Amino acid sequence: MEAHVLAGAATDKNLELVLDVLPALIVILAASGLCGWLARWLWQPRVLGEMVAGVLLGPTLFGWLFPDAQEAVFPHEVTPILYVISTIGLTLYMFLVGAGLDHGGGERGGARRPVVLAISGIFPALILGAAVGFTLWSQLSRDDVGRWLFAIFVGGALSLTAFPMLARILYERGLQNSRLGRLSLLAASIDDAAAWCLLAVLSAVHLGDGSSALRTIALSVLFVAVALGVVRPLLRPLGRAVARAGDISLGHTYVVLLVPLAAGWLTDWIGIYSVFGGFVAGLAMPRDAAFRRLLHERMMNVVSTLLLPVFFTFSGLNTQLGGLTGGTMLLSFLAILAASFAGKYFGCALAMRALGFSTRESYAVGGLMNARGLMILIFINIGLAQGIITREVFSMLVLVAVLTTAAALPLYSLALPRRLEAEQQRPAAPEPEKTAAPA
Repeated sequence: MEAHVLAGAATDKNLELVLDVLPALIVILAASGLCGWLARWLWQPRVLGEMVAGVLLGPTLFGWLFPDAQEAVFPHEVTPILYVISTIGLTLYMFLVGAGLDHGGGERGGARRPVVLAISGIFPALILGAAVGFTLWSQLSRDDVGRWLFAIFVGGALSLTAFPMLARILYERGLQNSRLGRLSLLAASIDDAAAWCLLAVLSAVHLGDGSSALRTIALSVLFVAVALGVVRPLLRPLGRAVARAGDISLGHTYVVLLVPLAAGWLTDWIGIYSVFGGFVAGLAMPRDAAFRRLLHERMMNVVSTLLLPVFFTFSGLNTQLGGLTGGTMLLSFLAILAASFAGKYFGCALAMRALGFSTRESYAVGGLMNARGLMILIFINIGLAQGIITREVFSMLVLVAVLTTAAALPLYSLALPRRLEAEQQRPAAPEPEKTAAPA
């Protein structure tokens, strides 16, 4: 009988799949933990190390040095499972990003300064990136993707600022409530929201004819209106209950998880990817400070430690940096990198100077806003999945994400060394509290 049971287990396809997936997860977590520790040792954010780990586990290093071992760890049948896990992780992560956005105002000058900084970070990078994409379309794009669609997609990817990574950098240095920190976070949140709206439009245009695109755009607008106009008020009692109890109960946890997953399913059905649904679901969450803090404490460690590294590895499996060694490809990459850096760094720095900040403060913020990190990886993964970009362009933009993110903190420190940064530790003077109007 025991031999029969063992024989049955050996032929159980589900068990075989589990025995394939678990080693892959173990390797992913081990590599992410090691590279994350090395990143911290080099005074970089841990998530940058996790991004690099994902690239190294792909064909760029692991598959190049040990192709048989990589095939054994990441067999073809495991890839769809990793995709599902990474999609769930991204949906929940973007849900936490949306829920964590602070819509309050503590920056002197009201909403004008964050909006000006956001615009200065979006449009120069968008225009320069689109110009490069338009010029290189014949060399880099698929035949079935129009020149303007490809150009705007490249520009949109380069216009992003990694809001979650920026927040992590500022929190690690105690600058989240400083004048520069709060201004940068508000501007980055506007950048990201604008980029997701642009991606939704580009996806809708690419995935069908004119009527299909209009349907997708109309349904997307309706989804956002219902989420923020109907669902958000219904969730307010949840925020008050959690704030009174000082904890998120098991019943509340079911609701908190069902909302982003249902929103992700709806936006996938609409045609704009589940990540967008998770982000909007986060915006619909109660704005109570206690609720947001508890939600972050309950979910962020699991999502960022277990699920996000799977996404980075899935991205790394699609990244082949060896294909960028040719002269044409290398020049194309350098043009994209130059457009991405110049658009963000100088655009934001000049806007900060126009707003009355010092030269050092201006270029410090320019360096921070140039970090793209996780957000551009999400953006380009959607583009790759929908056939808007090729694997070569995907690899270029992955490298842009790593390099600009790695440069963010050194550029900030160069402009604002520790001896001058101490002045920024003082919180920004908040404006008088106002009674919040019903949403």
